[in-house]
Order: sequence, then structure tokens, then C-alpha cells
Amino acid sequence: MWTAVCKYSQLEPGRGVAALVEGEAVAVFRLRDGSLYAVGNLDPFCGASVISRGITGMRGDGTATVASPMYKDVFDLATGVALDAPDVRLPVFAVRRHRGVVWVGPDVTSQTAAGAELLTEPTLVT
Repeated sequence: MWTAVCKYSQLEPGRGVAALVEGEAVAVFRLRDGSLYAVGNLDPFCGASVISRGITGMRGDGTATVASPMYKDVFDLATGVALDAPDVRLPVFAVRRHRGVVWVGPDVTSQTAAGAELLTEPTLVT
């Protein structure tokens, strides 16, 4: 099931927004290159819903990241893995752009998401 979050044009590049998707707090990001990412908004280190307010960046190897505003833990936006604690991760959600609207789909890291398609590049489906 896909949930419309907002218009693509309303997402400020480099910034995140929080959305409630199927009862779960999700942080949605549009990076400066136009790519879209959606991860859980709950910081696993402090328990606060703050990931959407994190600082986005890009590692030298091209890994898109977000740093939590609380303790500055950095997460890979594509996998949800905490870069300094690989056993900790954020849930990752499928995300796409369709007709100018950003849609968030299922959690692709859960056991129940078999077959879910992870889309992290901006896509326009007509």
C-alpha cells in the first residue's frame, strides 16, 4: 500500500519532513541531486522522533546519509544502518515520485515486506 505524503516541489532539497504512514512515523528526504529516501523517524539511540530534522550529507563513496540531531549518529539512507554501530538500523521504506507527488510504500527492511520494491531515485511514472 502506498501513501501520498506531499508534493515533490514542497520538499526542500537537503531537508526532511515527518509523515505518518500506516501508523508509523517516517522521515522523508529529498536530496540536492533530486533523489528521495524514506526511513523511520524514531532515533534508535535516544528514542525521540527526530530523524526528519537531521542533517543530510554524502560520503566520499557516494553514500547518502542523515545525522540525527540528538547525538549526531549517522545513518545510511539507503540501508538504514548506523555507520558507527552496524548492528543498529532505521527501517527503510519504499519511496517514489508519481505525477509530482511523493509516495511512501512498505517497510522494505521488515520480514513482511517480501517483494517490496525500493526506489531511491526520483521517478516519474505517467
